[in-house]
Amino acid sequence: MGIDIGGTKCAVILAQSDPVKIIRKKAFATEQPRGYKYIISNIINAVENVLAESNVKVSDVLAAGISCGGPLDSKNGIIKRPPNLPDWDEVPVTHMIGSHFGFPVFLQNDANACALAEWKYGAGRGCENMVFLTFGTGMGAGLILDGKLYSGTNDMAGEVGHIRIENDGPVGYSKAGSFEGFCSGGGIARTARQAALQYIEEGKKSVLFENAEEIESITAKTLAIAADDGDEFALGIYRKCGEKLGKGLAIIIDILNPEKIVIGSIYERSGHLLRESMYRTLEEEALSLSYGCCEIVAAELGDSIGDYAALGIAASGYERMCEDERNS
Repeated sequence: MGIDIGGTKCAVILAQSDPVKIIRKKAFATEQPRGYKYIISNIINAVENVLAESNVKVSDVLAAGISCGGPLDSKNGIIKRPPNLPDWDEVPVTHMIGSHFGFPVFLQNDANACALAEWKYGAGRGCENMVFLTFGTGMGAGLILDGKLYSGTNDMAGEVGHIRIENDGPVGYSKAGSFEGFCSGGGIARTARQAALQYIEEGKKSVLFENAEEIESITAKTLAIAADDGDEFALGIYRKCGEKLGKGLAIIIDILNPEKIVIGSIYERSGHLLRESMYRTLEEEALSLSYGCCEIVAAELGDSIGDYAALGIAASGYERMCEDERNS
C-alpha cells in the first residue's frame, strides 16, 4: 500500500507486490486547513475503500509506505511540520495508521521516496550506487549507497540544493549562488529575468519579451518552449543552467562515486537543452575516473513517480524488516 501526502492532494495506491503492479488508486484533496486528524481520517477511509473495492483483506497487506515532504523523522515515523502542512507538528503518522490496520507502515521524505521508486522500478534498476535528483520546484537528492537508501543521521542527507555553486547568483534554498538557485524551475526563471534587462539594454530581441514589463512573466516552461523554437536568449539561459548543473553533478560524482545519476522533472522534459553544456562542464570539473563510470540519465517514471515512490517505501521497509527478523 502506498500513501502519498501532499499539501494540495493525497493519494492511496494499492499494488500487487511481486511483480509490482498497481491495482487501484484513490486521490483526493488534502484540505490542509482542516488539520492533520481530519486528513489522516480521510486517508484511513481511503485505504479501507480501496481494499474493499479491490476485494483485498487487510491481513493480505504486507506493508504501507508514506511519502511526504520533510522535515520528518523516518526512523520513528514522525512528520515534523513541513512548510505545506504547518499543523503537522510531531505527528506520529505511521503509528496512527499502523495501529488502526495492524500492518507495518514506513515513512520517508519525498526525495528519498522518488529515489527508491526510480531504483526499484525505473531508470536505476540494478544499481548499487545511485543518486536521484528532483530538479523541479527545488533541487534535492535521494541517495542509494551500497544497495540501500541512505538518509543520514537525522534525515537530512541529500540536501544538495544548498551547495553553493558560485559566490553570487539567484537565491535558492535561502542561499545566493546555490545549486537550487541555478537549477530549479524558479532558479531558471530568476536567472532569465536578471539577464533579460541587460538583453533589452543591448537592443537584442526575444520572443519572450519586448520590454521590461514583460520580464516577470518568464518561467522555465516558457523558456523551454522558446528555446525549442530556436530563441537565442532562451537557449543561452538553458546553456548556463546546464553549466551549473554540470558543476553540481561534478561535486556529487567526486564525493559519492555513483554508477548512475537519475534526474527528474525539468531534465526529463528539457534535458536536450542542457546536456551539451552540462557534459562539457563535467569533463572540466569531475575526476575522470569517477566520471568515466557514472551514467547520467533522465528519470523513467514520469507522472507516476509519486505512486511508485510511496510503494517503494513500503517495499523497502518490508524487505528491511524481513532482513532484521532473519538476522535476529
